[in-house]
Amino acid sequence: MAKKQILLINDLAGYGKVATAAMLPILSYMGYPIYNMPTALVSNTLDYGKFNIMETTDYMQGVFPVWKELGFSFDAIATGFICSERQARMVADYCKEQAQRGTIIFVDPIMGDEGKLYNGVTPERVECMREMVAVADLIFPNYTEAAYLTDSEYRPEGVTSDEARLLLDKLRAIGTKSALITSIPVEGQPSVVGYNHFKDTYFELSYDEIPVHFPGTGDMFSAILIGHLLNGESLRKSTREAMDALYRLIDANKDNEDKNRGIPVEQWLRLL
Repeated sequence: MAKKQILLINDLAGYGKVATAAMLPILSYMGYPIYNMPTALVSNTLDYGKFNIMETTDYMQGVFPVWKELGFSFDAIATGFICSERQARMVADYCKEQAQRGTIIFVDPIMGDEGKLYNGVTPERVECMREMVAVADLIFPNYTEAAYLTDSEYRPEGVTSDEARLLLDKLRAIGTKSALITSIPVEGQPSVVGYNHFKDTYFELSYDEIPVHFPGTGDMFSAILIGHLLNGESLRKSTREAMDALYRLIDANKDNEDKNRGIPVEQWLRLL
């Protein structure tokens, strides 16, 4: 059976393994034909503190009609970093159109972390990201992003199991079919919580945190998760597989001198 074709709509960093540069090697290694639509060209990972970004919205506006004319279609689309309100609407419209043809839409609503929005992310962008969520089959925000999307209070100490379920329900009310929330402390334990619309079930998976920071780990988690899901595995099992593989990747690289460039994933694909 032919492997499912995946389109990545995400930024492309010249220096560092984040976004498209992190996801493409993983999904290719897992056997999927990968195509990409860069939302921005970024000089390097933002963790260096100085960077240059070129938004590609005008380029995208010219590409979608060409692809349509040529009859290109994809089995799945995974969206990540979105630069602007205009770009968000364009991508949401394209995803909506593709979803009507049976394309599976995965949305990583990249907006913030640790209780605050990233620099340059406006309330209007949050609103536009809700449009993306509304067309998704599955979204996987972190706890901060889930709180902003649902106008919920962010509590650094975390939530109870019941509160985690309520947050998942609020995300579903925006329109997504299934949902995960990553990096959320539940009953004091770092966890990923989820709702699977196929089975109408909730789940909670805890993990041990390695106290180092690499940019791009969320993108790597997304790629591994999507790879397992498109292989027919359940959401819970795919989530656990992605969590465990990411732990192995971080553990193998925790002593790297320059963590700002992310994990050199091509060297560690055997750990997937």
